Amino acid sequence: MLPYPLLSASLVIMWLALNGFTLGHLILGCIVSVFASWGMAALRPVKPRLPKWYLLPKLVSIVLYDIVRSNIAVASILLTGRSKRIKSGFITVPLELENPTALAVLAVVVTSTPGTAWLEYNSLNKSVLIHVLDLVDEEAWRVLIKTRYEALLLEIFE
Repeated sequence: MLPYPLLSASLVIMWLALNGFTLGHLILGCIVSVFASWGMAALRPVKPRLPKWYLLPKLVSIVLYDIVRSNIAVASILLTGRSKRIKSGFITVPLELENPTALAVLAVVVTSTPGTAWLEYNSLNKSVLIHVLDLVDEEAWRVLIKTRYEALLLEIFE
């Protein structure tokens, strides 16, 4: 009946904390928490397989380095007034990744790096549309994403 009992109990407690304790709110909070628990059970993703989990620290260090480097680059664009001369644009990057968890990780990596945003994944032709703030060379961005992130994610997840 309750696939996530801690979630259900937390929701009831939060419901009562926000609305005050009455018998009606207790019953309504219990009903809401049961349906929320069922909803979470329906959304439960397949547990990811990580055959080469030991490569995760390498991925994290690369991403953290790129985030710091991109923060500095974006800050310099904004502070030096180069924002009028930059050419932002959209690029399509073909991907080999098919694992949903690996695609989600790649989306988080691309979006968390300042100056880039993951916009759309096309599952029919396995490509992603990305917006880049300072787009100088489209092919260089494609190579960067495929060699720096996708290759490592392919190794970790497949």
